[in-house]
Amino acid sequence: MDTKEYWSQRYKESNTGWDLGAASPPLQHYINQISNKELTILIPGAGNSYEAEYLFNNGFKNVHVLDIAKEPLAAFAQRNPTFPVEHLHENDFFEFEGQFDLIIEQTFFCSFPPLPETRKAYATKMNELLKPYGKLVGLWFTFPLTGDLENRPFGGDKEEYLSYFSPYFEIQTFEPCYNSIPPRQGNELFGIFRVKK
Repeated sequence: MDTKEYWSQRYKESNTGWDLGAASPPLQHYINQISNKELTILIPGAGNSYEAEYLFNNGFKNVHVLDIAKEPLAAFAQRNPTFPVEHLHENDFFEFEGQFDLIIEQTFFCSFPPLPETRKAYATKMNELLKPYGKLVGLWFTFPLTGDLENRPFGGDKEEYLSYFSPYFEIQTFEPCYNSIPPRQGNELFGIFRVKK
């Protein structure tokens, strides 16, 4: 089963244990502090993308939603009929092109098999998609890897993540998240990474 089929099947079966049914509180808190509503924002591997919905409903008009599966994009469009359809992108993250001021990470990184080459490719692609001084902001799971390459989500640790991000980004913050939802308390890092010159 290829990647697109895999994720489509997960959505068809409602096998989406990562889905909170609402925007993540740490990301809501961050969004609430953004004053520039003109920023171009990308949410990759967005799934049902409650963060995009939250942004759009709070006046951000340049929000783009990217997912490899059509099912969550269709569900998002149905929930948000005034959201511009041209900002919904059914595509593979690694093949997607564009330039953004801000990329929001929410349970996307942890969906890839935790191989060094995959995680390095993720960091490289994030850097390519961001404008000069653009920011990657989000949540990364911080629980031990087991060696299992099938059962998502995949964790890791701060030092490992920084080894992939440091070549491309200035680390503004990358610390344990204090306002995670209760089931994720102690298992998330909140990060703000800015593209290096």
